[in-house]
Amino acid sequence: MIDSYRTVRGPAEVEIVIRKSRFIGHCRPVASEQEAIRFIEEIKKKHWSATHNCSAYVVGDHDEWQKQSDDGEPSGTAGKPMLEVLKQQGLKYTAVVVTRYFGGIMLGAGGLIRAYSEAAAAAVKAAQPILKRLHREVNVTVDYSWYGKLENELVNRGVRTLPPQFTDRVSIVCLPLSGEAERFASWVTDLTQGKAQLELRDAVYLEHEIES
Repeated sequence: MIDSYRTVRGPAEVEIVIRKSRFIGHCRPVASEQEAIRFIEEIKKKHWSATHNCSAYVVGDHDEWQKQSDDGEPSGTAGKPMLEVLKQQGLKYTAVVVTRYFGGIMLGAGGLIRAYSEAAAAAVKAAQPILKRLHREVNVTVDYSWYGKLENELVNRGVRTLPPQFTDRVSIVCLPLSGEAERFASWVTDLTQGKAQLELRDAVYLEHEIES
């Protein structure tokens, strides 16, 4: 698993009109190539009467699966520029489909490239690009006498947590960055003078805003 990657919050749909042709951009995050293919097929089924349903996707930690389709448009005028939109923004695990309803005016190769690029970019923007960072679940269990201090220190350090569970003791699932999990566990042990019970659990991706 990679430490971080860009994708979209999605799904989203936007429509633009260029010289009487309707271009409807659809974008969403996908977990696998199979999910990307299903998404494309869903859009094709929904817009079965459209002139074209062009598509592109990037899947894999290292962009192992990159596919694009012109769906009947002149070669290189739709799917390729849409794929470039995803790659230029560094997006992974993301699929985009642009549906076209022809309006009767030919756009030419350059016009098509611009139109599909614009529609794909608009769909990506609407789907809200985000950063996914790898965190590690660390379950911390302490006596009630340590809970207040632990809670304050977690807030001060900006550590993400899940709501605490209160039984005979207090358990909090903390979510430090994966690469900092062992250091975090050592810090908790020192903070609680060894009184905390720690359990390192699964690694999970959490959303972060992309800094401008």
